[in-house]
Amino acid sequence: MRAFWMLVVSCFFLTFSPAHAAPSDEDMQGKESAAAILKARAGLADIVAYMATRPDLFPAQAPANKRVLTTAQSQEVRDLWGRFLDYQLMLGSLWRASGEHGEDAGQEKPANAAPYAAFLTRYRYALEFIRLADADPTVRIVLNEPVSEIGLPERSYADFKFRFLHVAMASEFVSLAAAHAGASGNTGGSNETPLRRAIQEDERYLWQAGTAHGLLNTLRNAGQIVQDSGLRLVFPVQKGISEWMGQTRVANGEHFLISAEQIAALHAQLRPGDIFLERREWYLSNIGLPGFWPHAALYIGDAEERRAYFDTPEIRAWVNAQGIADGRFETLLRTRYPRAYSRSQPAGADTPRIIEAVGKGVTFSTLEHSAAADSVAVLRPRLSRLAIAQAILKSFDYFDRPYDFDFDFRTDGKLVCTELVFKSYRPEKDRPGLDWPLSSVAGRPVLTANNIVRHFDETWQTPAQLLDLVAFFDGNARTGRAEESDLESFRASWRRPKWHILVQDAPQAGHQ
Repeated sequence: MRAFWMLVVSCFFLTFSPAHAAPSDEDMQGKESAAAILKARAGLADIVAYMATRPDLFPAQAPANKRVLTTAQSQEVRDLWGRFLDYQLMLGSLWRASGEHGEDAGQEKPANAAPYAAFLTRYRYALEFIRLADADPTVRIVLNEPVSEIGLPERSYADFKFRFLHVAMASEFVSLAAAHAGASGNTGGSNETPLRRAIQEDERYLWQAGTAHGLLNTLRNAGQIVQDSGLRLVFPVQKGISEWMGQTRVANGEHFLISAEQIAALHAQLRPGDIFLERREWYLSNIGLPGFWPHAALYIGDAEERRAYFDTPEIRAWVNAQGIADGRFETLLRTRYPRAYSRSQPAGADTPRIIEAVGKGVTFSTLEHSAAADSVAVLRPRLSRLAIAQAILKSFDYFDRPYDFDFDFRTDGKLVCTELVFKSYRPEKDRPGLDWPLSSVAGRPVLTANNIVRHFDETWQTPAQLLDLVAFFDGNARTGRAEESDLESFRASWRRPKWHILVQDAPQAGHQ
Protein backbone atom coordinates (compact mmCIF):
# COMPACT_ATOMS: atom_id res chain seq x y z
CA MET A 1 0.00 0.00 0.00
CA ARG A 2 1.32 3.44 -0.87
CA ALA A 3 2.22 5.55 2.12
CA PHE A 4 -0.55 7.80 3.42
CA TRP A 5 1.43 10.97 2.84
CA MET A 6 2.26 9.95 -0.74
CA LEU A 7 -1.45 9.95 -1.42
CA VAL A 8 -2.49 13.13 0.35
CA VAL A 9 -0.07 15.27 -1.63
CA SER A 10 -2.47 15.21 -4.56
CA CYS A 11 -5.41 16.56 -2.57
CA PHE A 12 -4.23 20.12 -2.56
CA PHE A 13 -2.82 20.06 -6.04
CA LEU A 14 -6.50 19.97 -6.93
CA THR A 15 -7.63 22.71 -4.62
CA PHE A 16 -4.62 24.94 -5.21
CA SER A 17 -3.35 23.94 -8.64
CA PRO A 18 -1.66 26.70 -10.66
CA ALA A 19 -4.56 26.79 -13.11
CA HIS A 20 -6.90 27.82 -10.30
CA ALA A 21 -4.77 29.74 -7.81
CA ALA A 22 -2.72 32.89 -8.05
CA PRO A 23 0.11 33.31 -5.53
CA SER A 24 -1.30 36.45 -3.91
CA ASP A 25 -3.03 36.73 -0.54
CA GLU A 26 -5.32 39.36 -1.99
CA ASP A 27 -7.11 37.42 -4.72
CA MET A 28 -9.91 34.96 -4.12
CA GLN A 29 -7.79 31.83 -4.40
CA GLY A 30 -5.25 33.35 -2.03
CA LYS A 31 -8.05 33.84 0.48
CA GLU A 32 -9.11 30.24 0.05
CA SER A 33 -5.51 29.13 0.63
CA ALA A 34 -5.33 31.26 3.77
CA ALA A 35 -8.63 29.85 5.02
CA ALA A 36 -7.40 26.30 4.43
CA ILE A 37 -4.19 26.96 6.36
CA LEU A 38 -6.06 28.51 9.26
CA LYS A 39 -8.46 25.56 9.32
CA ALA A 40 -5.53 23.15 9.49
CA ARG A 41 -3.81 25.24 12.13
CA ALA A 42 -6.91 25.27 14.33
CA GLY A 43 -7.22 21.50 13.93
CA LEU A 44 -3.60 20.92 14.90
CA ALA A 45 -3.87 23.27 17.87
CA ASP A 46 -6.98 21.42 19.04
CA ILE A 47 -5.19 18.07 18.87
CA VAL A 48 -2.08 19.12 20.80
CA ALA A 49 -4.21 20.95 23.39
CA TYR A 50 -6.20 17.77 23.94
CA MET A 51 -3.01 15.68 24.19
CA ALA A 52 -1.81 17.97 26.97
CA THR A 53 -4.94 17.16 28.98
CA ARG A 54 -4.36 13.39 28.71
CA PRO A 55 -1.25 12.45 30.69
CA ASP A 56 -2.72 8.94 30.93
CA LEU A 57 -2.11 8.65 27.20
CA PHE A 58 0.84 11.01 26.75
CA PRO A 59 2.86 11.20 29.99
CA ALA A 60 5.47 13.92 30.34
CA GLN A 61 8.04 11.34 31.43
CA ALA A 62 8.48 7.67 30.66
CA PRO A 63 6.68 5.56 33.31
CA ALA A 64 8.94 3.77 35.75
CA ASN A 65 7.48 0.44 34.64
CA LYS A 66 6.64 -0.59 31.11
CA ARG A 67 2.93 -0.39 30.47
CA VAL A 68 0.46 -1.77 27.94
CA LEU A 69 -2.25 0.53 26.63
CA THR A 70 -5.78 -0.79 26.55
CA THR A 71 -7.40 -1.39 23.19
CA ALA A 72 -9.47 1.78 23.61
CA GLN A 73 -6.41 3.83 24.56
CA SER A 74 -4.41 2.55 21.59
CA GLN A 75 -7.28 3.32 19.24
CA GLU A 76 -7.56 6.86 20.57
CA VAL A 77 -3.82 7.42 20.11
CA ARG A 78 -4.03 6.14 16.53
CA ASP A 79 -7.11 8.26 15.78
CA LEU A 80 -5.35 11.39 17.02
CA TRP A 81 -2.26 10.51 14.99
CA GLY A 82 -4.32 10.01 11.85
CA ARG A 83 -6.11 13.34 12.27
CA PHE A 84 -2.85 15.09 13.05
CA LEU A 85 -1.20 13.75 9.89
CA ASP A 86 -4.25 14.68 7.84
CA TYR A 87 -3.73 18.36 8.66
CA GLN A 88 0.04 18.09 8.39
CA LEU A 89 -0.05 16.56 4.97
CA MET A 90 -2.58 19.03 3.66
CA LEU A 91 -0.18 21.81 4.67
CA GLY A 92 2.74 19.93 3.14
CA SER A 93 1.01 19.59 -0.21
CA LEU A 94 0.25 23.32 -0.30
CA TRP A 95 3.88 24.05 0.53
CA ARG A 96 5.05 21.80 -2.31
CA ALA A 97 2.60 23.27 -4.79
CA SER A 98 3.98 26.76 -4.09
CA GLY A 99 7.36 25.81 -5.58
CA GLU A 100 9.22 27.48 -2.71
CA HIS A 101 11.38 24.46 -1.98
CA GLY A 102 13.15 21.65 -3.72
CA GLU A 103 14.39 22.37 -7.24
CA ASP A 104 13.10 25.95 -7.17
CA ALA A 105 14.38 26.79 -3.71
CA GLY A 106 17.25 28.91 -4.95
CA GLN A 107 15.17 31.04 -7.28
CA GLU A 108 13.95 34.43 -6.19
CA LYS A 109 10.20 34.89 -6.18
CA PRO A 110 7.68 37.33 -4.66
CA ALA A 111 6.90 36.93 -0.98
CA ASN A 112 3.87 34.69 -0.52
CA ALA A 113 2.45 34.53 2.97
CA ALA A 114 0.35 31.41 2.40
CA PRO A 115 3.11 28.85 1.66
CA TYR A 116 5.32 30.31 4.39
CA ALA A 117 2.44 30.05 6.86
CA ALA A 118 1.90 26.43 5.80
CA PHE A 119 5.57 25.67 6.45
CA LEU A 120 5.56 27.37 9.87
CA THR A 121 2.33 25.73 11.00
CA ARG A 122 3.52 22.31 9.94
CA TYR A 123 6.90 22.72 11.67
CA ARG A 124 5.58 24.27 14.86
CA TYR A 125 2.91 21.65 15.52
CA ALA A 126 5.20 18.79 14.52
CA LEU A 127 7.55 19.84 17.33
CA GLU A 128 4.63 20.19 19.74
CA PHE A 129 3.29 16.74 18.87
CA ILE A 130 6.72 15.13 19.25
CA ARG A 131 7.22 16.87 22.60
CA LEU A 132 3.94 15.47 23.91
CA ALA A 133 4.13 12.00 22.37
CA ASP A 134 7.77 11.02 22.58
CA ALA A 135 8.37 10.47 26.29
CA ASP A 136 6.79 7.03 26.54
CA PRO A 137 8.23 4.17 24.46
CA THR A 138 4.83 2.46 24.56
CA VAL A 139 3.20 5.42 22.78
CA ARG A 140 5.95 5.38 20.16
CA ILE A 141 5.23 1.72 19.47
CA VAL A 142 1.52 2.45 18.93
CA LEU A 143 2.26 5.43 16.68
CA ASN A 144 4.54 3.29 14.54
CA GLU A 145 1.90 0.61 13.94
CA PRO A 146 0.23 0.52 10.50
CA VAL A 147 -3.39 1.66 10.27
CA SER A 148 -4.99 0.18 7.17
CA GLU A 149 -8.22 2.22 7.44
CA ILE A 150 -6.35 5.41 6.59
CA GLY A 151 -3.51 3.87 4.61
CA LEU A 152 -0.96 4.64 7.32
CA PRO A 153 2.18 2.51 6.90
CA GLU A 154 4.35 0.93 9.53
CA ARG A 155 6.92 3.18 11.26
CA SER A 156 5.17 6.34 10.22
CA TYR A 157 6.04 8.12 13.47
CA ALA A 158 9.74 7.30 13.16
CA ASP A 159 9.72 8.75 9.65
CA PHE A 160 7.89 11.81 10.89
CA LYS A 161 10.45 12.43 13.64
CA PHE A 162 13.33 12.06 11.25
CA ARG A 163 11.82 14.67 8.95
CA PHE A 164 11.10 17.29 11.58
CA LEU A 165 14.05 16.76 13.90
CA HIS A 166 16.50 16.93 11.04
CA VAL A 167 19.05 19.75 10.72
CA ALA A 168 17.67 20.49 7.25
CA MET A 169 14.29 21.54 8.66
CA ALA A 170 15.84 23.92 11.19
CA SER A 171 18.08 25.38 8.50
CA GLU A 172 15.16 25.83 6.14
CA PHE A 173 13.23 27.68 8.82
CA VAL A 174 16.10 30.11 9.46
CA SER A 175 16.51 30.76 5.74
CA LEU A 176 12.81 31.28 5.06
CA ALA A 177 12.32 33.46 8.12
CA ALA A 178 15.08 35.78 6.95
CA ALA A 179 13.73 35.94 3.40
CA HIS A 180 10.16 36.64 4.50
CA ALA A 181 11.25 39.20 7.10
CA GLY A 182 12.84 41.22 4.33
CA ALA A 183 9.87 40.83 2.01
CA SER A 184 7.23 41.64 4.62
CA GLY A 185 9.23 44.59 5.91
CA ASN A 186 8.05 46.60 2.93
CA THR A 187 4.36 46.11 3.62
CA GLY A 188 4.07 48.25 6.74
CA GLY A 189 1.07 47.45 8.90
CA SER A 190 -1.53 47.55 6.16
CA ASN A 191 -1.47 43.82 5.43
CA GLU A 192 -2.36 42.66 8.95
CA THR A 193 -4.55 39.57 8.53
CA PRO A 194 -5.36 36.45 10.58
CA LEU A 195 -2.84 34.56 8.46
CA ARG A 196 -0.05 37.03 9.15
CA ARG A 197 -0.88 37.02 12.86
CA ALA A 198 -0.58 33.23 12.76
CA ILE A 199 2.79 33.58 11.03
CA GLN A 200 4.04 35.89 13.77
CA GLU A 201 2.85 33.59 16.54
CA ASP A 202 4.39 30.50 14.98
CA GLU A 203 7.67 32.30 14.30
CA ARG A 204 7.84 33.33 17.96
CA TYR A 205 7.21 29.77 19.08
CA LEU A 206 9.93 28.37 16.82
CA TRP A 207 12.51 31.01 17.78
CA GLN A 208 11.76 30.40 21.46
CA ALA A 209 12.04 26.67 20.98
CA GLY A 210 15.39 27.45 19.36
CA THR A 211 16.87 25.92 16.27
CA ALA A 212 19.69 24.63 18.44
CA HIS A 213 17.12 22.74 20.47
CA GLY A 214 15.98 21.09 17.27
CA LEU A 215 19.53 20.07 16.45
CA LEU A 216 20.07 18.67 19.93
CA ASN A 217 16.87 16.66 19.59
CA THR A 218 18.14 15.29 16.31
CA LEU A 219 21.37 14.11 17.92
CA ARG A 220 19.63 12.81 21.02
CA ASN A 221 17.10 10.83 19.01
CA ALA A 222 19.44 9.68 16.27
CA GLY A 223 19.93 6.21 17.70
CA GLN A 224 16.20 5.63 18.19
CA ILE A 225 15.39 6.97 14.73
CA VAL A 226 17.91 4.69 13.07
CA GLN A 227 16.66 1.72 15.05
CA ASP A 228 13.01 2.47 14.24
CA SER A 229 13.18 3.38 10.59
CA GLY A 230 16.56 2.67 9.06
CA LEU A 231 16.75 6.36 8.07
CA ARG A 232 13.94 6.10 5.55
CA LEU A 233 12.93 9.53 4.27
CA VAL A 234 9.44 10.91 4.81
CA PHE A 235 7.02 12.67 2.48
CA PRO A 236 8.10 11.34 -0.92
CA VAL A 237 6.24 12.97 -3.80
CA GLN A 238 4.76 10.90 -6.59
CA LYS A 239 4.97 13.58 -9.25
CA GLY A 240 3.11 11.66 -11.93
CA ILE A 241 0.10 10.94 -9.74
CA SER A 242 0.01 14.49 -8.42
CA GLU A 243 0.13 15.99 -11.89
CA TRP A 244 -2.50 13.60 -13.24
CA MET A 245 -4.96 14.37 -10.44
CA GLY A 246 -4.29 18.10 -10.77
CA GLN A 247 -4.97 17.98 -14.49
CA THR A 248 -8.10 15.91 -13.95
CA ARG A 249 -9.48 18.56 -11.62
CA VAL A 250 -8.58 21.37 -13.96
CA ALA A 251 -10.13 19.60 -16.94
CA ASN A 252 -13.31 18.40 -15.26
CA GLY A 253 -14.14 21.27 -12.92
CA GLU A 254 -17.13 20.17 -10.87
CA HIS A 255 -17.50 16.86 -12.67
CA PHE A 256 -18.30 13.94 -10.37
CA LEU A 257 -18.11 10.23 -11.07
CA ILE A 258 -21.80 9.59 -10.39
CA SER A 259 -23.82 10.62 -13.43
CA ALA A 260 -27.12 12.48 -13.62
CA GLU A 261 -28.66 9.35 -15.17
CA GLN A 262 -27.56 7.26 -12.20
CA ILE A 263 -29.05 9.75 -9.78
CA ALA A 264 -32.35 9.71 -11.68
CA ALA A 265 -32.43 5.91 -11.61
CA LEU A 266 -31.59 5.92 -7.90
CA HIS A 267 -34.56 8.17 -7.13
CA ALA A 268 -36.99 5.38 -7.96
CA GLN A 269 -35.45 3.16 -5.24
CA LEU A 270 -35.62 5.71 -2.43
CA ARG A 271 -38.04 6.04 0.47
CA PRO A 272 -38.39 8.84 3.01
CA GLY A 273 -36.04 8.25 5.93
CA ASP A 274 -33.23 6.64 3.91
CA ILE A 275 -29.71 7.60 4.96
CA PHE A 276 -27.23 8.82 2.37
CA LEU A 277 -23.47 8.36 2.72
CA GLU A 278 -21.47 10.46 0.29
CA ARG A 279 -17.87 10.89 -0.75
CA ARG A 280 -16.44 13.67 -2.89
CA GLU A 281 -12.76 13.39 -3.69
CA TRP A 282 -10.35 16.26 -3.07
CA TYR A 283 -12.68 18.40 -0.98
CA LEU A 284 -11.24 20.57 1.77
CA SER A 285 -14.14 19.53 4.01
CA ASN A 286 -12.71 15.98 4.05
CA ILE A 287 -9.60 17.14 5.90
CA GLY A 288 -9.60 16.12 9.54
CA LEU A 289 -12.43 13.61 9.12
CA PRO A 290 -11.36 10.01 9.60
CA GLY A 291 -11.97 7.27 7.07
CA PHE A 292 -13.20 6.78 3.53
CA TRP A 293 -16.78 8.03 4.10
CA PRO A 294 -16.87 11.69 5.22
CA HIS A 295 -20.51 12.81 4.86
CA ALA A 296 -24.04 11.66 5.75
CA ALA A 297 -27.45 13.10 4.87
CA LEU A 298 -31.12 12.22 5.36
CA TYR A 299 -33.50 11.62 2.46
CA ILE A 300 -36.93 13.06 3.34
CA GLY A 301 -38.55 12.94 -0.10
CA ASP A 302 -40.99 15.56 -1.29
CA ALA A 303 -44.52 16.22 -0.05
CA GLU A 304 -46.14 13.71 -2.43
CA GLU A 305 -43.68 10.95 -1.49
CA ARG A 306 -44.29 11.57 2.22
CA ARG A 307 -48.08 11.63 1.80
CA ALA A 308 -48.05 8.26 0.07
CA TYR A 309 -45.50 6.62 2.36
CA PHE A 310 -46.86 7.80 5.69
CA ASP A 311 -50.58 7.28 5.03
CA THR A 312 -51.10 4.38 7.47
CA PRO A 313 -53.59 3.91 10.32
CA GLU A 314 -50.79 3.87 12.90
CA ILE A 315 -49.31 7.16 11.69
CA ARG A 316 -52.72 8.83 11.36
CA ALA A 317 -53.49 7.88 14.97
CA TRP A 318 -50.13 9.24 16.15
CA VAL A 319 -50.64 12.49 14.21
CA ASN A 320 -54.15 12.83 15.72
CA ALA A 321 -52.55 12.48 19.15
CA GLN A 322 -50.27 15.44 18.29
CA GLY A 323 -53.39 17.63 17.90
CA ILE A 324 -53.72 17.42 14.10
CA ALA A 325 -57.34 16.64 13.29
CA ASP A 326 -56.86 15.42 9.72
CA GLY A 327 -54.26 12.83 10.80
CA ARG A 328 -51.89 13.75 7.98
CA PHE A 329 -48.16 13.73 8.63
CA GLU A 330 -47.66 16.54 6.11
CA THR A 331 -50.03 18.75 8.07
CA LEU A 332 -48.08 18.03 11.26
CA LEU A 333 -44.80 19.03 9.60
CA ARG A 334 -46.29 22.24 8.23
CA THR A 335 -47.98 23.16 11.50
CA ARG A 336 -45.13 22.44 13.88
CA TYR A 337 -42.27 23.81 11.75
CA PRO A 338 -43.82 26.35 9.35
CA ARG A 339 -40.56 28.10 8.46
CA ALA A 340 -38.64 24.89 7.82
CA TYR A 341 -41.57 23.43 5.92
CA SER A 342 -41.77 26.48 3.67
CA ARG A 343 -38.06 26.17 2.88
CA SER A 344 -38.50 22.48 2.07
CA GLN A 345 -40.94 23.19 -0.75
CA PRO A 346 -40.00 23.35 -4.45
CA ALA A 347 -38.48 26.55 -5.77
CA GLY A 348 -39.05 26.59 -9.51
CA ALA A 349 -37.74 23.38 -11.02
CA ASP A 350 -35.77 22.48 -7.87
CA THR A 351 -37.42 20.09 -5.42
CA PRO A 352 -35.63 19.64 -2.08
CA ARG A 353 -35.61 16.00 -0.98
CA ILE A 354 -32.59 15.94 1.34
CA ILE A 355 -31.91 17.51 4.71
CA GLU A 356 -28.24 17.74 5.67
CA ALA A 357 -25.74 19.67 7.78
CA VAL A 358 -23.18 21.38 5.56
CA GLY A 359 -20.86 24.35 6.00
CA LYS A 360 -23.70 26.88 5.88
CA GLY A 361 -25.72 24.92 8.46
CA VAL A 362 -28.65 22.50 8.44
CA THR A 363 -30.43 23.00 5.14
CA PHE A 364 -32.56 21.34 2.49
CA SER A 365 -30.95 20.20 -0.77
CA THR A 366 -32.12 18.63 -3.98
CA LEU A 367 -31.32 15.01 -4.63
CA GLU A 368 -29.49 16.06 -7.78
CA HIS A 369 -27.20 18.33 -5.80
CA SER A 370 -26.61 16.11 -2.78
CA ALA A 371 -26.00 12.89 -4.72
CA ALA A 372 -23.60 14.61 -7.15
CA ALA A 373 -20.57 12.86 -5.71
CA ASP A 374 -17.89 10.30 -6.51
CA SER A 375 -19.28 7.51 -4.30
CA VAL A 376 -22.72 7.21 -2.70
CA ALA A 377 -24.41 4.59 -0.57
CA VAL A 378 -28.05 4.53 0.56
CA LEU A 379 -29.04 2.73 3.77
CA ARG A 380 -32.55 2.02 5.03
CA PRO A 381 -33.31 1.87 8.76
CA ARG A 382 -34.89 -1.31 10.07
CA LEU A 383 -37.68 0.67 11.68
CA SER A 384 -41.44 1.04 11.30
CA ARG A 385 -42.87 3.81 9.15
CA LEU A 386 -44.03 5.50 12.33
CA ALA A 387 -40.51 5.58 13.79
CA ILE A 388 -39.17 6.94 10.49
CA ALA A 389 -41.86 9.65 10.40
CA GLN A 390 -40.90 10.64 13.94
CA ALA A 391 -37.24 10.88 12.88
CA ILE A 392 -38.08 13.13 9.93
CA LEU A 393 -40.19 15.33 12.18
CA LYS A 394 -37.22 15.64 14.53
CA SER A 395 -34.89 16.54 11.66
CA PHE A 396 -37.09 19.55 10.81
CA ASP A 397 -36.51 20.80 14.35
CA TYR A 398 -32.81 21.18 13.53
CA PHE A 399 -33.33 23.22 10.37
CA ASP A 400 -31.10 26.30 10.03
CA ARG A 401 -28.88 25.50 13.00
CA PRO A 402 -25.22 26.29 12.25
CA TYR A 403 -22.64 23.70 11.30
CA ASP A 404 -20.59 22.31 14.18
CA PHE A 405 -16.99 22.84 13.16
CA ASP A 406 -15.98 21.48 16.59
CA PHE A 407 -17.59 18.13 15.71
CA ASP A 408 -19.02 17.76 19.21
CA PHE A 409 -22.18 15.68 19.77
CA ARG A 410 -22.63 16.94 23.33
CA THR A 411 -24.40 20.12 22.17
CA ASP A 412 -27.49 20.65 20.01
CA GLY A 413 -26.95 24.30 19.12
CA LYS A 414 -24.67 23.35 16.22
CA LEU A 415 -24.64 20.11 14.25
CA VAL A 416 -22.25 18.24 12.01
CA CYS A 417 -23.58 16.05 9.18
CA THR A 418 -23.66 12.73 11.01
CA GLU A 419 -24.95 14.42 14.15
CA LEU A 420 -28.11 15.44 12.31
CA VAL A 421 -28.72 11.81 11.28
CA PHE A 422 -27.76 10.47 14.71
CA LYS A 423 -29.98 12.86 16.67
CA SER A 424 -32.93 12.57 14.30
CA TYR A 425 -32.91 8.79 14.75
CA ARG A 426 -31.80 8.67 18.38
CA PRO A 427 -34.15 6.46 20.45
CA GLU A 428 -36.28 8.21 23.03
CA LYS A 429 -38.53 6.86 25.74
CA ASP A 430 -41.63 7.22 23.57
CA ARG A 431 -40.15 5.96 20.30
CA PRO A 432 -37.62 3.44 18.98
CA GLY A 433 -34.67 4.55 16.88
CA LEU A 434 -31.12 3.76 15.82
CA ASP A 435 -28.74 3.32 18.72
CA TRP A 436 -25.26 3.64 17.20
CA PRO A 437 -22.26 3.47 19.54
CA LEU A 438 -20.24 6.67 19.70
CA SER A 439 -16.48 6.90 19.46
CA SER A 440 -14.13 9.59 20.74
CA VAL A 441 -12.31 12.14 18.61
CA ALA A 442 -10.03 14.44 20.62
CA GLY A 443 -12.14 13.69 23.69
CA ARG A 444 -15.45 14.47 22.02
CA PRO A 445 -18.15 11.81 21.54
CA VAL A 446 -18.92 11.46 17.84
CA LEU A 447 -20.36 9.18 15.20
CA THR A 448 -18.45 9.37 11.93
CA ALA A 449 -19.92 8.39 8.58
CA ASN A 450 -17.18 5.79 8.27
CA ASN A 451 -18.19 4.25 11.59
CA ILE A 452 -21.80 3.96 10.38
CA VAL A 453 -20.47 1.64 7.68
CA ARG A 454 -18.18 -0.11 10.12
CA HIS A 455 -21.10 -0.81 12.46
CA PHE A 456 -23.13 -2.07 9.49
CA ASP A 457 -20.32 -4.45 8.55
CA GLU A 458 -19.66 -5.73 12.05
CA THR A 459 -23.33 -6.30 12.90
CA TRP A 460 -24.37 -7.76 9.54
CA GLN A 461 -26.98 -10.52 10.02
CA THR A 462 -26.96 -10.13 13.81
CA PRO A 463 -29.73 -8.81 16.09
CA ALA A 464 -27.74 -5.56 16.35
CA GLN A 465 -28.04 -4.78 12.62
CA LEU A 466 -29.74 -1.40 12.22
CA LEU A 467 -29.76 -0.83 8.46
CA ASP A 468 -30.16 -2.49 5.07
CA LEU A 469 -28.25 -1.50 1.95
CA VAL A 470 -30.39 0.00 -0.83
CA ALA A 471 -27.69 0.98 -3.31
CA PHE A 472 -23.94 1.56 -3.56
CA PHE A 473 -22.38 3.55 -6.40
CA ASP A 474 -18.62 3.14 -6.20
CA GLY A 475 -16.42 5.72 -7.93
CA ASN A 476 -13.69 4.33 -10.16
CA ALA A 477 -10.82 6.67 -11.04
CA ARG A 478 -9.58 4.47 -13.90
CA THR A 479 -12.85 4.43 -15.81
CA GLY A 480 -13.83 7.95 -14.83
CA ARG A 481 -17.29 6.94 -13.61
CA ALA A 482 -19.11 5.28 -10.73
CA GLU A 483 -20.28 1.69 -11.00
CA GLU A 484 -23.16 0.13 -9.08
CA SER A 485 -21.48 -2.24 -6.65
CA ASP A 486 -22.47 -5.05 -4.30
CA LEU A 487 -23.05 -5.64 -0.62
CA GLU A 488 -19.65 -7.17 0.09
CA SER A 489 -17.81 -4.26 -1.49
CA PHE A 490 -19.85 -1.83 0.56
CA ARG A 491 -19.23 -3.72 3.79
CA ALA A 492 -15.49 -3.53 3.15
CA SER A 493 -15.49 0.13 2.10
CA TRP A 494 -14.90 1.49 5.61
CA ARG A 495 -11.53 -0.25 5.62
CA ARG A 496 -10.27 1.63 2.58
CA PRO A 497 -7.48 4.15 2.90
CA LYS A 498 -8.80 7.65 3.18
CA TRP A 499 -7.26 8.55 -0.19
CA HIS A 500 -8.41 5.31 -1.78
CA ILE A 501 -8.81 6.79 -5.24
CA LEU A 502 -5.04 7.00 -5.71
CA VAL A 503 -4.48 3.29 -5.15
CA GLN A 504 -6.95 2.42 -7.86
CA ASP A 505 -5.45 1.74 -11.26
CA ALA A 506 -4.05 4.88 -12.85
CA PRO A 507 -5.83 5.93 -16.05
CA GLN A 508 -4.47 4.66 -19.29
CA ALA A 509 -2.71 7.07 -21.64
CA GLY A 510 -5.18 9.15 -23.57
CA HIS A 511 -8.13 8.31 -21.30
CA GLN A 512 -10.58 11.15 -21.13
